[in-house]
Amino acid sequence: MEVVGRLLGLLALLLVGTGLRTSGVLDTGRTARLNAVAYYVALPALIFISTYDRAIGDLLSATLLVGSLFVLFATVGLAWLVHRNRDSRPRQSVAIVQSYHSNLGYLGLPLVVATFDADVAAIASVVLGIVSLTQVPLTVLILVSVTGSETRIVREFAGLFTNPVLLALLAGLGVGSSSATVPPLAVSVLDIVGAFALPLALLCVGASLEIDLPEIDFGASGSVVALKIVCMPLLAWLVFSVLSVDEATFTATVVMFGTPTAVSTFVFANELGGDEQFASLNVFVTTLVSIASLFVLITLVS
Repeated sequence: MEVVGRLLGLLALLLVGTGLRTSGVLDTGRTARLNAVAYYVALPALIFISTYDRAIGDLLSATLLVGSLFVLFATVGLAWLVHRNRDSRPRQSVAIVQSYHSNLGYLGLPLVVATFDADVAAIASVVLGIVSLTQVPLTVLILVSVTGSETRIVREFAGLFTNPVLLALLAGLGVGSSSATVPPLAVSVLDIVGAFALPLALLCVGASLEIDLPEIDFGASGSVVALKIVCMPLLAWLVFSVLSVDEATFTATVVMFGTPTAVSTFVFANELGGDEQFASLNVFVTTLVSIASLFVLITLVS
């Protein structure tokens, strides 16, 4: 019942964000500022606090690296096969990237931290780093190649090196792998700040998205949901079962790959010639459906 209550709370926050946008409380400017607080403050604090007391050798293994990348690229291949014949290239590009690009930072890691123990949370932080470093440049390349968009790819890739999420992960693993210590007061403050990552992110998701029902492509959106919410976590379950990883690694990877499509795919679609309305719809729908699917996953792995 505790998991049910937590996931229903996530749904409530998502709908509150939508309501605040509709009422005008969260306009574009306020949503952007709220998003900045979540992305540059709360989420990095959560990542650091999950990894600062653990050595990198205890968390990052060849099995975790290879397994995570296999799940990611296998899903990319399936998405390409499923969506390769779509008439609209902007829609095709978005459908492909949204079938694999996971919301690991805004939803995955905060949910894992709130639901499982510290061992699982630490592994989830590493999964976030591995997959984010891969899926972000991959998404940019696919959008640019399919849509023919003219953009400065070097600029997009350079953004990875100033990504606060990845910097926080490196900082946490650096401290954990050294003899450095973090003052207890700083740990307490970061713990409090990190607790706001999930609610802030959900409010931003709800406030950022709009749906035009007459324009819904049920076939395309249904395929995205099936690949992202069903196929990807199932593939992770099979791969990490075959690899015979420990319980913490299995739990972290399955739940993280079961997260919905990342909000950032909407931003990338808007900047790189994708179908932004279609992207907006898919982020909302996969997030909504994942409330139920994550309950199933969490129940099974628990």
